[in-house]
Amino acid sequence: MESFEDLGLNPELVEALSAEGIEEPTPLQEASIPVVRRGNPLILAAGPGAGVMVAWAAGLLEKISTEGDAPIALVLTPTAARAEHLAVALGRMAMSTGHAVAALGGHWALPERAQILCATPRDLLTAAKANSVSLEAVEACIVDDAAQSEVTGELAIVESILEYLSRDVQKVLTALPVTAAVTAFADKHMKRSMTLPAEVTEGPKRGEVHFRVTAEPREDAVLSLVSEMLADDARHVLVYCRSEDRAADVGDFLTLHGFMAGAPGDTDLPVWLGVDALEARPAIEDVEGVRVVSCDTPTDPDTLDRRHARHEGGVVVVLVREIAHFRDLARRTGYTVAPSVAPDQRSADAARAIRATIREAIEKEDTAPYLLALEELFVEFDPTEVAAAAVALLRKRQVAAAVAAPTEVGARSDGAMQAWVKLFFTVGERDGLSPADLLGAMTGEAGVTGSSVGRIEIRESHSVVEVHDEVARKIIQALNGTTIRGRAVRADFDRPKRTGARDGGGRGGPPRGGPPRGGPRSGGPRSGGGSRPPGGPRS
Repeated sequence: MESFEDLGLNPELVEALSAEGIEEPTPLQEASIPVVRRGNPLILAAGPGAGVMVAWAAGLLEKISTEGDAPIALVLTPTAARAEHLAVALGRMAMSTGHAVAALGGHWALPERAQILCATPRDLLTAAKANSVSLEAVEACIVDDAAQSEVTGELAIVESILEYLSRDVQKVLTALPVTAAVTAFADKHMKRSMTLPAEVTEGPKRGEVHFRVTAEPREDAVLSLVSEMLADDARHVLVYCRSEDRAADVGDFLTLHGFMAGAPGDTDLPVWLGVDALEARPAIEDVEGVRVVSCDTPTDPDTLDRRHARHEGGVVVVLVREIAHFRDLARRTGYTVAPSVAPDQRSADAARAIRATIREAIEKEDTAPYLLALEELFVEFDPTEVAAAAVALLRKRQVAAAVAAPTEVGARSDGAMQAWVKLFFTVGERDGLSPADLLGAMTGEAGVTGSSVGRIEIRESHSVVEVHDEVARKIIQALNGTTIRGRAVRADFDRPKRTGARDGGGRGGPPRGGPPRGGPRSGGPRSGGGSRPPGGPRS
C-alpha cells in the first residue's frame, strides 16, 4: 500500500502524519487501522519501533467523536512518563481531527474534559474514585505496553478500571513480549480478539545483523558509525532512513561534519542516503566496499531483509525502547543479532565470567519489560555506564555471597559435607587487586560457581582464598599463567610454614614441596577470625 490515503484516512490526518515523517503505512498499520476503525478488539504483539502507536491511534481518531467534555477513549500506560509521551504524540495528530488530548499528572489544562485521556491505571483509578474524572462516556480503552504494566503492577489495576466501563467498550492491547499474564488478561477481557502481526514460524537462518543502542538524537550514532566504517575498510556507507525528509536531515548533519552525502551510486561521495532499498539496489549492485547503516529501526521483516541481506557488517541504530521490537523483528526475519560496540567502549580487560553471565541473561531471561524502566537512565548516562553500574552491583552481590559462605564445611550435592582448602596466588594489594578481581578470575577462567569460593584475603604481595576442595585443582590449573591486574599469576595450595601449626585443624592442602615462587609469604597462615571482609578497609 502506497499511502495512508489508500486506507481511507481523511486528508487532514494524512497530512498530520506526513508532517511527522510518517508517509507510508507499515504492514502492521495497514492491517490494524481497519480493525480499530470497525471497533473490534485487537491485540498488537508489537512495541516501539514497529509503528504501533499509529497502528491504533489513526483508526481511533477517525472513529471517536470530537464532541463532549469527558473522556471517550482511555490510553492506559505503565508509567506517567509514558502517558506524557503518548499524549504529546497523539496531540500532534489530533490537531488535524479536532480531538482534545491530555495526560493525568502532567501540565495539561482540564485533562478530565479531554476526549482522549492518557494515564497510568493507578492514577486514573484514583481520579475515578474521587469523581474527578467521569468514565461514563468511554467507548475505547487502549492498554499500552501491557508487558511493562505487568512489571510495574499496573496491569492488575486495569481490571479494576474495566469494572467502571461498559462491556461494549472496545479494547486494544499492545505488548511485546506477550507474556503468560498478558495472555491470561486478554483471554478474560478480550474474547474474540484478533492478534497482529500473526505469529510466524521462523524461516531459514539468513545470517547476522548488528545493532547499536543509542539515545536520541540518532544522528550522533550514525555519525559515529560512518566515521568508524570509513576509517576501517568501507569505501562507501549507505545510510537508510524512513523518509526523504529524514534522509535530507541526516545528510545535512553528516555534511556539516565533513562527510559529504548524496544519492546511492555516486562514487565521488563517501556516504549515500537511501529510503527504499529496492530503488537503491540497482545503483549499488556492482560497487565493492559498501557498508549499510539503518538510521531508523526497520518496522517490518521485508524492510530489514532488503536493507541488510546483501551487505555484511551492516548496523541498525536502535533506541532503548526499540530493542524488544528489533530482536523480535530479526527473529521473524531469520536473522541472529549481535551488538556493534564502538571502539572507545570496548574493554580489553572484561571478565569472561561477567560476559557469560550477561549473555545467558540476554538469551534466556525476558528482559524486555525492564527496558522502559532504564530508558531515562540511558538518556542521562551513556548506556555503557548504566551497564557497568549494573555489573558492579552484580559483582558486589557475588562477592558478598562468597564472603557469607561457610568456611569450615558445606553440603555437597551428594549430601556429604564439603571440605574447604586454601589456595595461594602470587598477586596482591600492591598490584591493585580486589576480591572481585580474584572471584571473577576463578568463576570466569575455571568456570566454578561463586558458592564454591569462600573467604578471600588480599595481602600486600599475595592472596589466599578458601575454596571447595573438589574444585581446588581445577582453579589452580585454570589460573596458572593467566594475567590479573597486569601481572602473571601462579596458583598453588597454600602451605603453612613448617614451623607453624596447620590452620583450622588441618584444612590446608597436602604438604607437598615448599611455597610457590612469587614473593615472600609473611605472617604465616591466618586463622579465620583475623580476616577482613572483601571490599572492606585495608589495615
